[in-house]
Amino acid sequence: MLIVLGFIFSTSLKAQGVLTFQDVMKFEDIGDIELSADGSWVAYEVWPDRGDGVVEVKSTDGRQTFTINLGASPKITPKGKWVAAERKVPLADQLKDSKDKPQPGLSVLSTADGGIVQFDSVKAFQFSEDGKWLAIHHLQSKEVEELKSENKKLGSELVLRELESGTEFSFPFVHEVAFDSLSNYLAYSVVDTTDEENGLFLFDLNTEETIPVDASASGYYTNLTWDYDQQKLAFTKASYDTSYVESDASLHVWNAENESLTTLFSEGDASDEFVLRSNNELTFTNDGNRLFFGLMDAEMAAINAQKEEENETPAVYDVNDIVEERGLDIWHGDDSRIKPHEKKSWESRKNHLYTAVYLLDKNEWVQLADHEMPDLRVAHNPDVVLGSSQEPYLKEMTWEGFFNDWYHVDLETGERKLIAEKLSEGAYLSPGGKFVVYYADKDWHLLDIGSGESRNLTGDLEVPFYDEDHDYPSRVPDYGLAGWIEDDRAVLIYDKYDVWRFETNGGEPKNITGGEGRENKRIFRIERMNKKWDEAFANNEELLLTSYHDLNKNFGFYSAHANRSGASRLLEEDKKFTFVEKAKDANAVLYKREAYDEFPNIWVANNWEFKQTEQLTILHDDLKEKWNWGSAELIDWRSVDGTFIQGIVIKPDNYDPEKRYPIMTYYYRFFTNRLHDFNEPKTNHRPVFAQYVSDGYVVFLPDIRFEIGRPGFAATKSLVPGIQKLIEMGIADEDKLGLHGHSWSGYQTAFMVTQTDIFDAAVSGAPVSNMTSAYSGIRWGSGLARQFQYEKTQSRIGETLVDAPLKYIENSPVFYADRIKTPMLIMHGDADGAVPWYQSIELYLAMRRYNKDVVFLQYHDEPHHPQKFPNKLDYAIRMKEYFDYYLKGVGQPDWILEGEAYSGE
Repeated sequence: MLIVLGFIFSTSLKAQGVLTFQDVMKFEDIGDIELSADGSWVAYEVWPDRGDGVVEVKSTDGRQTFTINLGASPKITPKGKWVAAERKVPLADQLKDSKDKPQPGLSVLSTADGGIVQFDSVKAFQFSEDGKWLAIHHLQSKEVEELKSENKKLGSELVLRELESGTEFSFPFVHEVAFDSLSNYLAYSVVDTTDEENGLFLFDLNTEETIPVDASASGYYTNLTWDYDQQKLAFTKASYDTSYVESDASLHVWNAENESLTTLFSEGDASDEFVLRSNNELTFTNDGNRLFFGLMDAEMAAINAQKEEENETPAVYDVNDIVEERGLDIWHGDDSRIKPHEKKSWESRKNHLYTAVYLLDKNEWVQLADHEMPDLRVAHNPDVVLGSSQEPYLKEMTWEGFFNDWYHVDLETGERKLIAEKLSEGAYLSPGGKFVVYYADKDWHLLDIGSGESRNLTGDLEVPFYDEDHDYPSRVPDYGLAGWIEDDRAVLIYDKYDVWRFETNGGEPKNITGGEGRENKRIFRIERMNKKWDEAFANNEELLLTSYHDLNKNFGFYSAHANRSGASRLLEEDKKFTFVEKAKDANAVLYKREAYDEFPNIWVANNWEFKQTEQLTILHDDLKEKWNWGSAELIDWRSVDGTFIQGIVIKPDNYDPEKRYPIMTYYYRFFTNRLHDFNEPKTNHRPVFAQYVSDGYVVFLPDIRFEIGRPGFAATKSLVPGIQKLIEMGIADEDKLGLHGHSWSGYQTAFMVTQTDIFDAAVSGAPVSNMTSAYSGIRWGSGLARQFQYEKTQSRIGETLVDAPLKYIENSPVFYADRIKTPMLIMHGDADGAVPWYQSIELYLAMRRYNKDVVFLQYHDEPHHPQKFPNKLDYAIRMKEYFDYYLKGVGQPDWILEGEAYSGE
């Protein structure tokens, strides 16, 4: 500990311009951003990496700014009159070892005068749609919390506040709340300590009177769901017994028009295989004519409802009682899922909802999903939905990856028809329900549901619609669907660069970006703004496009029309632009502009044509004044086998072309798309670029081009010539070359130093070191086997261990540990669910056996990326000390030179 503290202290005394660890912890970032519907006000978080932050509330004309201390996750009313934000507990209080820590609260700000009203002990809040009311759901009181240990469903106080007048209404023991979309009602359910006052109620926001909907002793009312504009409220009702075990549920709709209550589905209405439970999801279609709901597998529901049997003293010699205490899992060769995945997926499978639909205009319900086709996508057309099943491919998921069969399902009959088998990508239904488009065998296909005819949309075009940069042994993916045109007239699909329109009636395809993307290496994508995914574009709608130049790495905004060819530039610079939000009821648009040396502040445009723009936030505009932040530039080189590769070089602001610099290389796969990214200082497993640059390093971010069957060699062939290019350019000191990678690039780092001794220090975080032992390991975080990763995805071997054992050996650094000449720091958390931490043990033991310079940092109870702040900070400090020692000759840290003996703590 003295070493760590000493390093922090010495760092803070360095010359002006060096970014310290304290600076990183205090560095503020902009978080959640909310724009009022009328575009007049913006609310956003400003929080440091460690410590307390605020919510800033600013008018989009920049004239007024208010601050909510300790604010987070702001919400803003449509006309911007009110802003509500969670009030976080100060970090100092969170760190106290006390049972009486303060609870989170709520702050409500009036933009008329900046006045703030505070509420304590708040767990949730929501505005009514018109912004006139605020519902504040409080945490349970300590007295009632003790009772809640028995009845987990017990409600807590709800306060409803009329914002203009400040009038408040209090409702005790509220379990669930929901405003309707027209702001006429607040629905709330009650679960009382006595179980006698349970029920569902409405508060009329116009008359300020309570309307009882239904009530019953020990009743449990949940899933309160309003339709879009017809003021119907759907909900489920169940009951619980004296042990608080819940019954099956019924489904009901209350209609505001005549204040009638209708039962749609009663207990027992389903088949023997399925039941309705409070665990549910209710969805009205946009026209209010259909209500989707979920059924549970009856056996799974019984498991959920099963009472805990009282513990009885077992007979000492009763074989059955003794054996019941065993701990055993039986792994069978015919299991559809291996046991760890079976366990990890148990809760989701146990609670899985098999979608059904109630046809309100016909007063009948239809079950749509079942065990053979368990998954279904809700759609708003009156005729058809899509369903899918991965059931036939569960076993081969272990080594092959993920696949689904896709079906279209008739809403009135539940009849399903197969669209395509074993798709690795999805299928997409048109908004009107007439067509399905799906990607298979490197092409897009369109199915006419009415006629049953299918045709290949892209097969006759010379332009590929599959991923041109795909270097995995798996099926080649597509670039994605852009959307549909109104009345199901056409579908929009991406190639790598452009946007294409395909008429559903068979007309000629049209490149609506005019081929400019491919011609100029500019990647265009449609920004949907406020459109939901299932909303179609108008036939001649003007579209906002984001752009990214694949060679120059800069960003911009363009426009195009849905039924014409050609793209027009709106805004483009050597910067990165990110669309944030368009005001729902106004033309104001928020976006961010950033560069490596420019913090991503919020900008506002008066419309999405970006004719008038203004910087709204001015955070960290003094980067260059406070620190030697540096600047980024692009370089290129040829790999060993002649492949064109690019990389980013970040130099200090006081870069001296007559001087050679130590290099800190950080990489993964493609990094040059980050040329204009602002590298946010954060304390984690990644190096903070500006921290190294400000302390006299040059940071290098190279792209990597992989090969199937030779991932390690391909990485070496890509990166080492880039390092040599830096030496040739006079930038790099050839005796001060550092390499850092984590996870996949941790593997690359460990492998690369077995092939070259060009590097002088390497840091490898959570690496795979032995592909032969990792191949049949388990990703404990998901419960999936690792085989598919090696055969089909990231590890890119492409064959089984049995069929190609030499490929696994040749790509495993542990088998070449005797060749390593580079000092290596290995880091791994011993609760890693992605890469087993024994992979680092294997590498450490192999290097130790051959007397290599190695240090292994094992962080206790940490996952793939360390999460506990003390561990993250410790690793960041040690990483910096390690590179400083080997690349700059700075410091004599004992933990590097001698290690650290176990002291029994």
